[in-house]
Amino acid sequence: MNTWTVESLRAFEEEVREIYLQGRIRAPVHLSRGNERQLIEIFKSVGPNDWVFSTYRSHYHALLKGVPREQVMAEILEGHSIHLEFPGDRFFTSAIVAGQIPIALGTALGIKRRGGTEHVWCFCGDMASFTGTFRECLAYSRGFKLPITFVTECNGM
Repeated sequence: MNTWTVESLRAFEEEVREIYLQGRIRAPVHLSRGNERQLIEIFKSVGPNDWVFSTYRSHYHALLKGVPREQVMAEILEGHSIHLEFPGDRFFTSAIVAGQIPIALGTALGIKRRGGTEHVWCFCGDMASFTGTFRECLAYSRGFKLPITFVTECNGM
């Protein structure tokens, strides 16, 4: 059971922000505030064997997927904030806009072909959802009834 709350997610990112401002993280850091409630709700449906593909704003996703807080923070401190990868937890990201989408689609196709029961969750930003990559992958996944859910996160811009 996931125990993350809106407050604890925000506290985690506030800690990251403070460490960054102190100059202890020497790489880009992308924070995401404002969508905690929706993500907590979505991740109630994400199983431990499911795959999650995310964007460069993935701290919340990793934590809600169940990656231990200490591991997520260690990767951020190493300068990997925008490209967190936790293969053992089936969690992958891409700092390239829409870069994770075709990889997520291929994973879903592989699951279907081998008769697996896992599900793929692909998170993207509102800008990526307007790309041809997104539209083509969405159409392909629907046409072949693949076990994938696309979640578009809008930052209000």
